[in-house]
Amino acid sequence: MANVREKYKKEFEDRARALVSQMTLEEKVSQMINKTPEIEHLGIKEYDWWNEALHGVARAGVATVFPQAIALGATFDTTLVERIADVISTEARAKYNASQRVKDYKGYKGLTFWSPNVNIFRDPRWGRGHETYGEDPYLTARVGVAFINGLQGYDEKYLKSAGCAKHFAVHSGPEGIRSSFNAKVGQRDLWETYLPAFEACVKEAQVEGVMGAYNRTNDEPCCGSPTLLKGILRDKWGFDGYVTSDCGAIAYFHDYHKVTNEPVESVKLAVENTCDLNCGCMYQHAVNAVKSGLLDEKYVDECLVRLFTTRMKLGEFDESTPWDNIPYSVVACPEHRALALESAKKSIVLLKNNGALPLDKKKIKSIGVIGPNANNRVALQGNYHGTATRYVTVLEGIQDFCEKEGIRVYFSDGCDLIRPSVEWYENDRLDEVREICRECDVVIGVFGLDETLEGEEMAGGLGMQGDKPDLKFPGIQNQIMKEISSNAKKSILVSLTGSAMDLSQQDKDYDAIIQGWYPGEKGGEAIAKAIFGEYSFEGKLPITFYKSTEDVPNFLDYSMKGRTYRYIETEPLYPFGYGLSYNDYVVEAKLEGNMENGFEIDATVENKGAYDGSEVVQVYIKALRENAPNFSLKAFERVELKAREKKAVKIRLNSEAFALYNEAGKLELTKGVYEVYVGNRQPDSRTSQLLPTEIKKFTIEI
Repeated sequence: MANVREKYKKEFEDRARALVSQMTLEEKVSQMINKTPEIEHLGIKEYDWWNEALHGVARAGVATVFPQAIALGATFDTTLVERIADVISTEARAKYNASQRVKDYKGYKGLTFWSPNVNIFRDPRWGRGHETYGEDPYLTARVGVAFINGLQGYDEKYLKSAGCAKHFAVHSGPEGIRSSFNAKVGQRDLWETYLPAFEACVKEAQVEGVMGAYNRTNDEPCCGSPTLLKGILRDKWGFDGYVTSDCGAIAYFHDYHKVTNEPVESVKLAVENTCDLNCGCMYQHAVNAVKSGLLDEKYVDECLVRLFTTRMKLGEFDESTPWDNIPYSVVACPEHRALALESAKKSIVLLKNNGALPLDKKKIKSIGVIGPNANNRVALQGNYHGTATRYVTVLEGIQDFCEKEGIRVYFSDGCDLIRPSVEWYENDRLDEVREICRECDVVIGVFGLDETLEGEEMAGGLGMQGDKPDLKFPGIQNQIMKEISSNAKKSILVSLTGSAMDLSQQDKDYDAIIQGWYPGEKGGEAIAKAIFGEYSFEGKLPITFYKSTEDVPNFLDYSMKGRTYRYIETEPLYPFGYGLSYNDYVVEAKLEGNMENGFEIDATVENKGAYDGSEVVQVYIKALRENAPNFSLKAFERVELKAREKKAVKIRLNSEAFALYNEAGKLELTKGVYEVYVGNRQPDSRTSQLLPTEIKKFTIEI
C-alpha cells in the first residue's frame, strides 16, 4: 500500500511536538503509560492505548466474532482478510463514537488495536499459535499486510484505526518461561523466518504500532533491544510509528532477565531504544531517571512526539473524521454476521474423505453428534474475542439443518475435554456413545481443545501454562473417538483446535476428517452446511500436521532445522498448503521472463466439479543446493470459480523470490539451479499421495 497519509505526516508531527513542548516532565511521563490521564489545560483527554481486535473487536462487549487468526490464515485469501479487518474497524469506530459521547475512556474503548500477531507458528505445542497466521513467513506477511490495510483504511489524512504488529521479535513459546527466556537464533533464521512478516507490515502496510516481545532475543530483552528496535526497526526499515512494550515486560528486565538492576535502569534501556509506551507502570520511574541524570529528557520527548502523532492521525484532536457518524447499529449487523459465516466456510479444511462426504440428506434418517466440543461455545471463539449476539455450535448447526429435513439428531458429550468424567463417574458417557452409534446412520465426533487449554500464559489448562505438552488429545478423548469409529456405521471427525494434533490413528479409523479451527460465531453453521454439501470445502493448512511429538525438535530450540514444511526432515501426516474439496481442480501454467526483469506465470484454473467454489494457486521455489529450504511458498492466489468454469490468473515473481539469506543474515541471489512449482498444493511426496493433482515444474538456471 502506498503511504496515502504521507503529505499530512509532518503536520501531525509538528503539532505533536508543539503539544509536548508545553508539558511538564511529570505530565510527559504520565502519557507514556497505557492508561493515560487527562491533561485538561492542554485539551488532552484520558486515553487507554490497550485494545484488541485479533479476529473482531475484543473485550468490549458485543461484536462480530470472526474465525480465529489461524483460521484466517487457512483461507489463503488476502481480499477476504482485508474485508474482515475493515468490518472490525467499522465496528470499532461505532463503539468508539458511542463511548466518546458519554465520555467513557476506560480500557478497550480506544482505536489503537494491538493486532495482528505475526509471529511464526514454529512449534505446534505453542499455546498462542492460534493467534498467528501459521508457520510460513510469506503467508504470514501477506495476510498480516491485508489485515492492517483493512484496519487502518485508505483515507488520505486519518487512520480509521491503528494496527500493531506483535510480538517483535522471535517469539513463539514457551509460555511458562517467556518472562525470562532467551531465544537464541542464528542470523539466517532470524532474517529468513522470523522477521519477514514484520518487515512487510512496516514497509508495505505502514503499520502504526509495533509491540515488543516478552523474551530476550540473542541476550537482548526485546522491548529494550538496540538491535531489534533501533538497528532493524527504526534505522534499517525506517519505522516512525509508536512502539509499545508487552504488558509488564519492562519490569521483567530486572525481575527475570536480570539485564538491569532496578526500575530506573530498565526504563532507561527501554526509552533510549525507542520503546515509546509502557503497558504497565514501570515508566512512572522515568521522572526519577531524568531528574537523577540517568536518562536524557530528549528521549522522553521523542517518545511522546511519536505517541501523540498516532493519536492525531486517529483524529482525536480534530473536530471531525470521516467515521464520526458510523452508528452503533452496524455492530454485529446481519451483513457482518454473514461475513463471519463466509469466512468460516473458507477457512475449514477437509483433511480426509473416503467418499463419506457430502452426506446425502435423502438417505439419512438419524445422525449422532458426539463429543466435548460439539456444543462448546468456547471452542468457537479462540482467545482475544468479543461477545457474539448468537453462537452456532456444531451441534446447533446440524440440528438447525436436520430439523428442516426431518432427520433425527442424537447428542452426547461423550466425555470432558480433559477430565475422565462429565459428571462424576469415570467414563460416564460410554454406554450413551455406544447406543447412539448403534442407533444412527452416521456419527459426527467433535473433539479437540479450546482457549482454556491452549493460549496465553495461564494456570491450569494442560499443565504447560498455555502450551501443549504433546500433540495428543487430552483426557479420554482418544478412547471415545475410537469407540465411535469402531461402532458407527459411518464416522466423521471434526477437530476444533487452534493447532496441529496427532491425528494418525483417526486418519486410519475415520471415513472423513475436518479441521474446523476455532471458527467464530457462525462456525457450527458453516461446518454443518459443508458436511451436507451445501458448499464445498475451501481451506488450506497454514501449518504442518506432524505424525507425533517425536517428529518435532526441542521446544526451546529456535533453529528452524526440522521445523515447518520448509525444513521438516520426516514425513508429515498432513502437509502445509493441503486441503481437499468436493471439486477436482486442474491448474495449467506457463512461465516466462528472466531474473533481471522478473518472471510472469500465466496460469489457468479449471473447476471440473459440480460445486461453485475457489482454489488456491500456490507457487513454490526450491534452490538446488545444500542447506536450502525444502520448498518455500513465494506466491499464491485464490481464484473463485463457478462449477465447470475456467479462469486465467497472472502471478509475478521478481528476483528476490529466488534469493536466500546466508549465515550472516545477508540476502543473496547465488548462481545455480532453481525449481519453480505451480499448482494447487505443495510439491512434496506426502501431498502427492493425499492429493495427486499435477504440478507444473519449471527449471531456471542462473
